[in-house]
Amino acid sequence: EVQLVESGGGLVQAGGSLRLSCVASEITFDEYTIGWFRQVPGKEREGVSSISITDGSTDYADSVKGRFTISTDNAKNTVYLQMNNLRPGGTADYYCAVSLPLVVGGLIPSLYTYWGQGTQVTVSS
Repeated sequence: EVQLVESGGGLVQAGGSLRLSCVASEITFDEYTIGWFRQVPGKEREGVSSISITDGSTDYADSVKGRFTISTDNAKNTVYLQMNNLRPGGTADYYCAVSLPLVVGGLIPSLYTYWGQGTQVTVSS
């Protein structure tokens, strides 16, 4: 079973930066997508960014373009989300997720099958 473990969340002031990490294990297939999502209690989970393991293509929500960067370290089985110039609206639980093979997940939560437990990010104003 695929396992995903996020880390790197915390409390940061508006304008600050955080780097989230997601370590993946037991992935035995190729050609999938890894995504980062966030959720505020009482609201729907929203896509933040994704990267295709197949071709390295990335996708970002309009609200984070130019401030967040997704990247991978294949040797460490880790995907990162570098978040710069954080805004109070970025306060949420952040999750990484993996799609099934050949599924181009993009920023759509329902297209992802495996999920981590999340890491909390709080941005103070």
